[in-house]
Amino acid sequence: MLYFLASSIGIVAGLRAMTAPAAIAWAAHLGWIDLSASPLAFMGYAWSPWIFSALALVEFVTDQLPTTPSRTVPPQFAARLISGALCGACLGVAGGSLAGGAVAGAIGAVIGTLGGRWARGRLAGVFGQDRPAALIEDAVAIIGAVIIVMVA
Repeated sequence: MLYFLASSIGIVAGLRAMTAPAAIAWAAHLGWIDLSASPLAFMGYAWSPWIFSALALVEFVTDQLPTTPSRTVPPQFAARLISGALCGACLGVAGGSLAGGAVAGAIGAVIGTLGGRWARGRLAGVFGQDRPAALIEDAVAIIGAVIIVMVA
């Protein structure tokens, strides 16, 4: 179950790089996952969920801009990999395997990045424009992240 949840939160990070850490930070802050005795304890600090939530909101807005680069350009792709690995590691700590969770989260981030790009492109083609597809992707990322941290 640990690797499934870690790779799932990685998929969310592949869709929206800051949504996954925002959800993990809130879960840690609220005591849903225990990171207190780990190097990732900072995710549960008082300001962490607010900072990651603000970054997620900025990402939701900037994702709609026509000048935003593709999620597959190296800096964007790297951010999603790092986010997926961090969030997977957090779930890994809670399940007893930081490294395993990090690897599963990174793999999930690759799947989410590439699969999300493909799915959004298909949806945009169906709608004839990108905005509805982007909003659906936002909803999938948010709902997915909430479900994952509640189950973890």
